[in-house]
Order: sequence, then structure tokens, then C-alpha cells
Amino acid sequence: MKAITYARFGGPEVLELTEREIPAPGPGEVRVRVHAAGVNPVDVKIRRGKLPHIPAHFPIIPGLDIAGVVDEIGEGVSDVRVGDAVLGVAPAGSYAEYALARAWTAKPDQISWELAAGLPTVGEAAFRALKHLALADGETLLIHGAAGSVGAIATQLAVARGIRVIGSVAEADAERVAVLGGIPVRYGDGLLDRVRAVAPDGVDAVLDTAGHDVLPVSIELAGGADRVITLADTHAAEHGVRFTGADPSDRAWEALPQLAELAAGGRLELTIGCTYPLADAAQAHADLEAGRNRGKLVLIT
Repeated sequence: MKAITYARFGGPEVLELTEREIPAPGPGEVRVRVHAAGVNPVDVKIRRGKLPHIPAHFPIIPGLDIAGVVDEIGEGVSDVRVGDAVLGVAPAGSYAEYALARAWTAKPDQISWELAAGLPTVGEAAFRALKHLALADGETLLIHGAAGSVGAIATQLAVARGIRVIGSVAEADAERVAVLGGIPVRYGDGLLDRVRAVAPDGVDAVLDTAGHDVLPVSIELAGGADRVITLADTHAAEHGVRFTGADPSDRAWEALPQLAELAAGGRLELTIGCTYPLADAAQAHADLEAGRNRGKLVLIT
């Protein structure tokens, strides 16, 4: 099969299109003929060697998110059949023509391969963060980076649960957050006052998806660090804030069926920014790092 691999840490140029053996599924796995693979910021961090807690066994096939058709079933799998369309996660790498999935759900006919491939990681992250924050109907949540893929999904999930969402965003993204049901406020200097203008008593919880040194102001607005959580600031422990995402056992892949159902029913939107052929994975990474595209980037195999 064709696959993108890299044999050393570095910039986008280390990504190469190579020939690899088609993997066989182990117990609890299914092999998927990949139609589309999502590109995520975490893929870039791993490629650059910025996540030392993730062991590197070169050559590495990057990526996690997949959408495709089940091609072979491993021992102990009974909830899917060969030929079924699925979306899910492939821990051994998704930038390939075939990948081994360990968590999956049926892909609804109503959503495209691109949307299906873009949904798992960002959707799971948003679902997991809200689960940890345990917000109740009527409470107020501040989301930093509310216009990004994770932030936008978290905004939609929270609003659907009756939670009031304030989203800190760039001025250009304010309208998008408002359309999703949030109250946009511009991030940067003066953020504390702008949030208090719409939430005079502060907020009940804060979700940081951006990682732009917003934890001190978040703690002040929430009245403490207990209900502040970050997906992006690796200095969280210095502020007594919970960082979620580094521990694989903390993942909430049980969210996949719900995310797929919401997307199929038009109740969950995710902007697909650009698609690339598999061979152009290096360009996709370069564009992601440079911020040249808005929305999720997806590789088509």
C-alpha cells in the first residue's frame, strides 16, 4: 500500500510517500480501506518531536482520524462487517491506503468522507473536555478558541445542553461563533473586562483550546482553577489547571456514535478547509503550520 511516513523528526519535508506492507488486524481491530484521513495539529507536534511522552518507532505513519470501508476484521470483533462504511481512529497511523482502527462507529450516508474523517479527534476532544467540566443546564462556559475546530464543536455541544457559551475569538471569527449560538468576545488585552461585561458574576467553567497564555485570566473569571481545563497549554500544572489529552486512557471514544448522529442530522457542523491527495501530505502540514487554511484539512486516498 501507499503510505506517508517519516524516519526522523523535523519539518514537513520529512514526510514522504512510501510503499508499506498492508497490515493485518489484531484482536479487537478492523482493517479499513481508507477513503479520507484527517490532519490535526497533534500530528504536527508529534512529527516535530514536541510530544516526548509519545514513543517514536521510526518509520512513523502519521495521523489518527480515518473514514473508509472495513476490509478485514480481527478476532473478537462482532459489531461490524466487511464492507461497512466507518469513521474512527487508527493509532498506528491513518495517512495510508489501509489502516487498523481500534475505535470506530458507522459512517452515516448523510455525511461526506471528508467530514467523517475530520470529526473523530476534534469531536472527541470537545466531548471529553465537557465531560470533565460537568456543566449543568444554565451554567456559563467560556471557551478560548471557540472558532477553531475543537472550540466550534464544544460550543455546539454545550449550547445544545442548555449551557451559555462565551467564546473568545479573533474579530474576524465573531460572526461564526454567534451563528453557532455563542456570545463572541475578542481575545487579547482587555479580555477580562470584555467577558465581565457579558458575565458580570464571572463564569462557571473555562475550556482553553488555544493555549495562548490565557490560564491566569481564566482562573480569575472562574473563581479558581477547579473548573478550568486546557487542551493546549502545556504549562497547565504551573497554574493548578488540568491538562487533558496527553494520557491515551483519558480518551472518550465512546463519543463517536453521538458525534456521527449529530452530524448526520445537521445538528453538528465542522468546516472542512481544504482537501489534498495523500501524496501532498507535506503541503497539508506546511499549510496547517502557516495557518493558510481555515477549517479542517483532510487527505484523500
